[in-house]
Amino acid sequence: MRVLVTGAKGQLGSDLLCELSKRNIESVGIDIDDLDITDADATKRVIEKINNDAKIDAIIHCAAYTAVDAAEDNEALVTKINAEGTKNIAEVAKTLDVAMMYISTDYVFDGEGERPWEPDDKRAPLNVYGMAKYKGELYVEELLKKYFIVRISWVFGLHGNNFIKTMIRLGKERGAVSVVNDQIGSPTYTPDLSRLLVDMIVTDKYGRYHATNEGLCSWYDFAVEIFKQAKLDVAVTPVSSDAFPVKAKRPHNSRMDKSKLTENGFELLPPWQDALRRYLLELGEN
Repeated sequence: MRVLVTGAKGQLGSDLLCELSKRNIESVGIDIDDLDITDADATKRVIEKINNDAKIDAIIHCAAYTAVDAAEDNEALVTKINAEGTKNIAEVAKTLDVAMMYISTDYVFDGEGERPWEPDDKRAPLNVYGMAKYKGELYVEELLKKYFIVRISWVFGLHGNNFIKTMIRLGKERGAVSVVNDQIGSPTYTPDLSRLLVDMIVTDKYGRYHATNEGLCSWYDFAVEIFKQAKLDVAVTPVSSDAFPVKAKRPHNSRMDKSKLTENGFELLPPWQDALRRYLLELGEN
């Protein structure tokens, strides 16, 4: 099997390439330096050349515009990358008759209520970023039969910035932080997620899925656990989202129903606290 990964230098893409390599699955990683996915002709040309060199069997599409607040001021660009770019990838997947996995987000929902979101729930994005990812989902569903749409949330890994790195930096600098306690979700560790995504891509169990580490918390709970495990004496004050006005509205409810994974024989990810422990060891902060 040979898998093409877009966004290969990103937080998830880089770990996906490592996981594929561990399993002796041939992979090709491309990033913005190799391909502008918003250029339909270039997308077709580059991916077909990769396929001609050696046949690819699947595409995992991680490349995306992910700066959620900046997206509010750059709607045209975000839509071009996350929606039209995804359409361009899907068009090539259709031409080559290969499976496509599209990495999406819980931001395609309205973020209200307390019930965990199920994969087939009605989508109603609450910000520009979510709307663009939703449009990307629609293109994948309209163009392909062999597709996975995998929604993830609260992602952290070794590459790039994330909440954990920010908390540790601020905790060391200030000794005290204020963190919102009215947004609930599940942190997701990219090496754990990568194992699941590779488990999935080698099957034909297509459809919409949700994938996060197990367990729920607020950002406040997450911060408290970070400092506890990192053995840092930092005062953490819980506050409401109103205390931190941001351009893009954030979901209060990022709970994700993952029963479809179990129903299809996929192993759930470990608890987020265990993922955090392993991550801090990798960072040298545990």
